[in-house]
Amino acid sequence: MSKFRYGYQKIVDLKTSETKQAEWLLSTSVGKLQSEEALLEKLFQERTSWSERLQDASSSAISLSELVVIQEYVDYLDICISRKHIDVKQAQREVESSRSFLSVKMKDEKVWQKSKEHAFDRFRAVMQVKEQNELDEIATARFMFSAQ
Repeated sequence: MSKFRYGYQKIVDLKTSETKQAEWLLSTSVGKLQSEEALLEKLFQERTSWSERLQDASSSAISLSELVVIQEYVDYLDICISRKHIDVKQAQREVESSRSFLSVKMKDEKVWQKSKEHAFDRFRAVMQVKEQNELDEIATARFMFSAQ
């Protein structure tokens, strides 16, 4: 019995490789998103801390210049937070883009895998017919031999 060889196996392998690359790309995008979100959370915590310092400083005897410096830093943190929001949104868009790219690659791979399965099913059917013909031929030869 002959062995099944799919003529387009290299394409199937390529599609599988492309899917893996798309998975890695998605993983990288998700990692970047998590990193950006963690940095945003850190900025929020720092802003909260400095806002509390500003509240404490305003109720105690502190120079006006120090109050201004603290307020300017809180304002700076607000700017950083707004910029980080933009970075997070961009990272979310990249994740969505990577997800859709992966989806396309997975569908493409699945099409080629199905094609390979159909080719294997056809191969198996042909092999079963050949095998049945050989068995019929053997049975006919035995019948002819025993009839003589």
